[in-house]
Amino acid sequence: MNCVGAVFPRRDLRRQASGYVRGLLGSVERKNSWQLAEHLGHEKPFGIQRLLSRASWDADALRDELIRYAGDHLGKKDAVLIVDETGFLKKGTQSVGVQRQYSGTAGRIENCQIGVFVALSTSKGHALIDRALYLPESWCSDPARRDEAGVPGDSTFATKPQLAMKMIGHARDQGIRPDYVLADEVYGNDGKFRRFLEDRGQAYIVAVKSDQRLWVGLEQKRVDQIAAQAPSNTWFRYSVAEGSKGPRVYDWSAARFGVLTEKGQQHWLLIRRHPRSKELAYYLCCASPQATAKDLARAAGRRWSIEVCFEMAKQQTGLDEYEVRSWDGWHRHITLSLLAAAFLTAVRIEATLVKSRRTKKSRKS
Repeated sequence: MNCVGAVFPRRDLRRQASGYVRGLLGSVERKNSWQLAEHLGHEKPFGIQRLLSRASWDADALRDELIRYAGDHLGKKDAVLIVDETGFLKKGTQSVGVQRQYSGTAGRIENCQIGVFVALSTSKGHALIDRALYLPESWCSDPARRDEAGVPGDSTFATKPQLAMKMIGHARDQGIRPDYVLADEVYGNDGKFRRFLEDRGQAYIVAVKSDQRLWVGLEQKRVDQIAAQAPSNTWFRYSVAEGSKGPRVYDWSAARFGVLTEKGQQHWLLIRRHPRSKELAYYLCCASPQATAKDLARAAGRRWSIEVCFEMAKQQTGLDEYEVRSWDGWHRHITLSLLAAAFLTAVRIEATLVKSRRTKKSRKS
């Protein structure tokens, strides 16, 4: 973690940041400024509050170090990037980006902030590596409110897919080259998001709604209509991952459609069916012509990894326990929380490697 020291230009800031991360990793009941200060032996939380608000350091520079740190420890084998958003329930109207809006976390419309995140998942583990606060149009069109919350003057309204495109592009610029990008319907239904990935030759598997239309021959058909006509011999049962209640087993069917892209990739429609309820899910895919239906099913099943990341960061590194209201405060706390969570992942990876070495050594002896 020494690599992040350069982000903080002064010794006192490095000390405060180090203490803040230690506090996020500690056994504090609620990881707000007062309880973290008490955990660190401080009478008042002023140092922590200054770190998150007025101190001079760049949260995006720390984010870049986080990407490098996660990439170094997770490796490149079997890598995917996963996009998703999570909600942060809030009271009042002053926290930056807050309004009544749908939160998938709560499953309903709530007064909340929405953050869009990108996770890196490999055969070793997974970690959140980037974040963006979704700023609703009501905020973007209110200069006084923006100024009070410290929103940068050049910020403009961006949809969630647009925020995701920027983060994926940045991760690729930082050297992350995933086998696939995975995302849910919010992103999959956005044609510009899919074209952004295709233009870069980036393979993807994205969920779409049942009314998404595809060209079949000379006519357009809804994906649920195509699924209803899938030949019985194209279905196969496949376990994509281990869940809390055992293997995640689904029935899958996939078919190629369209011509190759300019980058030489093949489009697919992938269909997932629950073996008991028969509920269907639909994915548009763009992948190598050599990819198989099982390759796509296996990759699609890894989207759950980002949910594991959210749960871990919220339960163990205080992702959603902040009390800041400003733009800088949100990005600073969130990035420090993600760094702490990535550190836990790195520790677990190292512990697994040590255990594996000891097991091999004992077998030889």
